[in-house]
Amino acid sequence: MAESKQTKQAPEILHQEVVAQSRLFKIEQLQLRFSNGEERLYERMRGTGRGAVMVVAMPDPEHFYLVREYCAGTHDYQLGFPKGLIDPGEDPLVAANRELKEEIGFGARRLIPLKSVALAPGYFNATMHIVLALDLFPEQLTGDEPEPLEQVSWPRHHLDELLQQVDFTEARSVAALFLADAYLARNPDVFELTA
Repeated sequence: MAESKQTKQAPEILHQEVVAQSRLFKIEQLQLRFSNGEERLYERMRGTGRGAVMVVAMPDPEHFYLVREYCAGTHDYQLGFPKGLIDPGEDPLVAANRELKEEIGFGARRLIPLKSVALAPGYFNATMHIVLALDLFPEQLTGDEPEPLEQVSWPRHHLDELLQQVDFTEARSVAALFLADAYLARNPDVFELTA
């Protein structure tokens, strides 16, 4: 298996400052010097450093749960996997289980980290931890959603149809779908291991 290793040294940060902010976002300007002496100004959205989670929850070997919720960026309702920010002091697996309980009313006895991904790393300093949740049990926690989320059970073997849905467009959910499908193909006995 081929392995990629970072060999370049990251640019030196000569100066950094917050140049704009709102209640939710901070835009940071970086003055950088690259190893060849070139200097440039970059801007990025500064994250909290805590990251977020996205959970592919499977109640059985043949289905997974999605939620349909309002998305302000596109001003419409989107279908995707349960997700949310990691609270201070939480690790990603604890956050994944909490988000499941808040968004779909289930917890998971087994949580399997699939991959940590970045959204537009050239502009955002944020990580999304994608987690597979198995051996679900009913448990509801109160979340921060302004309205109840619509829960959708989707057949695992109908992925092409899901990809054709006009409201299944979020890149992180598409990535999570393929990561979970690949994991399940490599580990066909994963459901036999559930309690």
